[in-house]
Amino acid sequence: VNLRDDLRKALYERLSTETIAALVREDRDRAKREITAALDLQLRAPEFSFAPAEQKHRAAQDVVDMMLGFGPIERLLDDPLVTEIMVNSSDSVFYEREGRIHKSDVVFADDDQVRMIIDRIVAPLGRRVDEQSPIVSARLPQGHRVNVIIPPLSLDGPVLTIRKFRAEIYTLTELVEMHSLSEPLGCLLSWAVRSRKNIAVAGGTGGGKTTLLNALSCEIDPSERIITIEDSAELKFSRHPHVVRLEARQKNAEGQGEVSIRELVINALRMRPDRIVVGECRGEEALDMLQAMNTGHDGSMTTLHANTPAEVVARLIMMARFGLDLPVDVIEAQIASALDLIVQQDRFADGSRHVTAVVSCSKGAEGVELETVARWDRVTKSYHYEHVPSWLDELPFLGIASNEEVAQWRLKTG
Repeated sequence: VNLRDDLRKALYERLSTETIAALVREDRDRAKREITAALDLQLRAPEFSFAPAEQKHRAAQDVVDMMLGFGPIERLLDDPLVTEIMVNSSDSVFYEREGRIHKSDVVFADDDQVRMIIDRIVAPLGRRVDEQSPIVSARLPQGHRVNVIIPPLSLDGPVLTIRKFRAEIYTLTELVEMHSLSEPLGCLLSWAVRSRKNIAVAGGTGGGKTTLLNALSCEIDPSERIITIEDSAELKFSRHPHVVRLEARQKNAEGQGEVSIRELVINALRMRPDRIVVGECRGEEALDMLQAMNTGHDGSMTTLHANTPAEVVARLIMMARFGLDLPVDVIEAQIASALDLIVQQDRFADGSRHVTAVVSCSKGAEGVELETVARWDRVTKSYHYEHVPSWLDELPFLGIASNEEVAQWRLKTG
């Protein structure tokens, strides 16, 4: 640490902070080249001759990361296999790689250094973190989701959590190859999207809901107009030519300018959508989402936190009543006519993610009737198919699948 600090001090004597800031504003790549060259020159000075070459290189890289990037966590951000970075305190950094959490050997010098990195993240986004606004959720330019919470709410110093997202989205075929779901189940979900069934993807935090929703988006007809609505933009839909992406806005430092997901859902209905995709339903916008699904926007999709498909219904009822205090049976009728499929996606202890259940929704005598189409058996590590959706018989008439393909699917799952 002393070598790094001494090197940083020596650099400031050669290049002032104002000069470095001006270089960064003008051309970040040029700034990196000039800072690296200045550091290389400084490391040849006699006072640094004691250090091994590898230690010098590491110290120089740390200084560059601190000047231009996000300090000690820069390498974790650059690692494509790291999906989550968790800074619990200046000396406690963890990361998730391939579904498993590991303790990192990188640490920050002190809380002030963590705060400097946090300010560097949120300042370009027009956000502020201080005692008056101790919690901030934001998004980095590359799409990573950031959450910050500082004292006095966090007791051991500033806490920074970064959820990273893959640059290229997975397709259903790739998820099948990764054993997140079976080939017949992938085929069923593809048919459901193409035949414009309304789908809710449920699961816990980090379960892969957004990944699955992105994969489902690849099955949407390119001629359709999609409007995505999110609290923090995570959906890619990069393979579709006609997408309008909307993102909710939180209050600014003065407590003004908030635009909720519910307002965006209502506005999206005036934008001539073929499908509306709400990144995550978590409040009163659930009622507007259900109404959109029931008023000509078939094929709409959303995600929500729930541990089971049955819990999806209970949560939707609770969230819808935030928006309007309707009788439960009225809301259940809305859910039954709006949703066609609930897809449960879960993460297991070994870090793997699987579709654990696919359930069809319909209106029953006592509200929403759920029928399990497929469920994952953890013991046999295979899917059990229990119900064939009635809409499969429509696929040949819609030109989505032939009679032979449907018959073959029934044979595989029977």
